[in-house]
Amino acid sequence: DGAFINTTGIGVVPEGVRVAPDRARPGDKLLLSGRIADHGIAIMSVREGLSFETTIESDSAALNGIVGALLERVGEAVHVLRDPTRGGLASATNEIAESAGVGLRLEETAIPVAEQVRGACEILGLDPLYVSNEGKFLAVVAPEAAGAALAAMRAHPLGREAAVIGEVVADHPGRVTMRSRAGGTRVVDM
Repeated sequence: DGAFINTTGIGVVPEGVRVAPDRARPGDKLLLSGRIADHGIAIMSVREGLSFETTIESDSAALNGIVGALLERVGEAVHVLRDPTRGGLASATNEIAESAGVGLRLEETAIPVAEQVRGACEILGLDPLYVSNEGKFLAVVAPEAAGAALAAMRAHPLGREAAVIGEVVADHPGRVTMRSRAGGTRVVDM
């Protein structure tokens, strides 16, 4: 059918670090390394021949440096790492909630989205939470390490817009909710 490309990452996990999807615990903080939906909107605009008043570029990037800096700074406090590629932030957070049997509560106002991407999503009728990403990751960290983790991420060029976007809760296991800009709460489906 054509060319297929497969990549594999090989490395060493630092001693004492155990990152796994089922390690999220109530009280943990959910950090995002930067803006969402840039990649998906950039690719969609090229594929569909769409043009906007501004250029939207893909955010593809190798994450080993920023993840390494995060693990070096807070190591064992990092419980989960996840990329929000296919299915976007919504699917990635639902997968974490389901794997760990916990709930996740997101804060819409804390999730970084570029204004031009938000505008493009509105024009196209898309929710940025469901648009694919590259060059971004989610980290679930112990609450006492959230400040240090955020500082480590923001100190790296790929994490300048990193943010704490929510927390792990005991309520509604396996589900993700989000407090909206208007102050209401909605379920974020897969």
